[in-house]
Amino acid sequence: MVLNYIWIAFFLIAFVVALCKLVIGGDTEVFTQIINASFASAKTGFEISLGLTGILSLWLGIMKIGEKGGVIQSFARLAAPVFSKLFPGIPKDHPVTGSIFMNLSANLLGLDNAATPMGLKAMQQLQELNAEKDSASNPMIMFLCINASGLTLIPITIMMYRAQMGAANPSDIFLPIMLATFTSTLVAILAVCIKQRINILQRNLLLFFGGLALFIGGLVWLFNSLEQEQVSLYSTLFANTLLFTIICGFIISGIRKKINVYDTFIEGAKEGFKTAVTIIPYLIAVLVAIGIFRASGAMDFLIDGIRMGVSAAGLDTKFVEGLPTMLMKPLSGSGARGMMLDAMNTYGADSFVGRLSSIVQGSSDTTFYVVALYYGSVGIRNTRYTVQCSLLADLAGAIAAVAMTYLFFT
Repeated sequence: MVLNYIWIAFFLIAFVVALCKLVIGGDTEVFTQIINASFASAKTGFEISLGLTGILSLWLGIMKIGEKGGVIQSFARLAAPVFSKLFPGIPKDHPVTGSIFMNLSANLLGLDNAATPMGLKAMQQLQELNAEKDSASNPMIMFLCINASGLTLIPITIMMYRAQMGAANPSDIFLPIMLATFTSTLVAILAVCIKQRINILQRNLLLFFGGLALFIGGLVWLFNSLEQEQVSLYSTLFANTLLFTIICGFIISGIRKKINVYDTFIEGAKEGFKTAVTIIPYLIAVLVAIGIFRASGAMDFLIDGIRMGVSAAGLDTKFVEGLPTMLMKPLSGSGARGMMLDAMNTYGADSFVGRLSSIVQGSSDTTFYVVALYYGSVGIRNTRYTVQCSLLADLAGAIAAVAMTYLFFT
């Protein structure tokens, strides 16, 4: 229901702003730009879905082999001590726990191409357990909010962009991003736990979060001791080696179970194709609304208003130039990336704004894209409090990003 209101608001606000620009400012091009943006966004939504078709077919085929080979069930048992607390609505040793584990692990390593198909598979399995097929269940909401918070241990893509833009030390934002994204994920989990009345002080959860904090600290120490080239080399090598090892492990598990591995892959790949077709209208709906909102100039008015408010309060306005990336991040991943690159190009990769935009880009994921993609794949219309909790996590990540930038770079 919330997504419905937000979607309507994008169109109506864009119309009002465009009308004011036409009548008051004499901008005769604004409605042309809006219509062009709607067509371009619809095309982008279809192209994204088309691009996902091959990846989904590949990974859901591999996942089907792992499921029939018993590997997914093994992952489910491995994750059970923690996931049984965060997802109390999932039956013990259910295969969806293994799918969730695989998805979150791929996200942690920054393997987006592998994480998305695994996440869609998890959503399909969660939908099988869902009593109300058009309304998000509690486990769905927890899973989606964690995904939207965007916890990634190795932000290799952002470091590569910074290197291309001429940063003296492209990896200097590594630690701030780690702290900001950890904050975002923690807030997402806490918010959902409060709504679902899950006791966050349970022993297994405290041990998990404590262990994750120590692991992040160890990674920070390790990467701070390496050169930028070594960080890029070792992180990429480790992630891709692990990924191919998982693929081969799934195939070997299928051979041990004496299943027809090829036919099983084809069976899963067909599911991937169907899923890619299913999500097309949902992606187009969200991306068109966002494109219209941007093209109307509503985003610019919002940023200017915030700048005036911050200045009137007597606060430092230096961070306001990073607001385009912050505000765009929940709406559009490619848009936020464009804002980040524009900030680095305009102010410099090593400027306060350039670093802030980089940290914001790595602090969370694209909430509305994730909601449209995952819920759209299983036909969920009532998202309940998913969007609110996800946006709260985005806000926490943005605030943490600003705080980390001031702490490390001023």
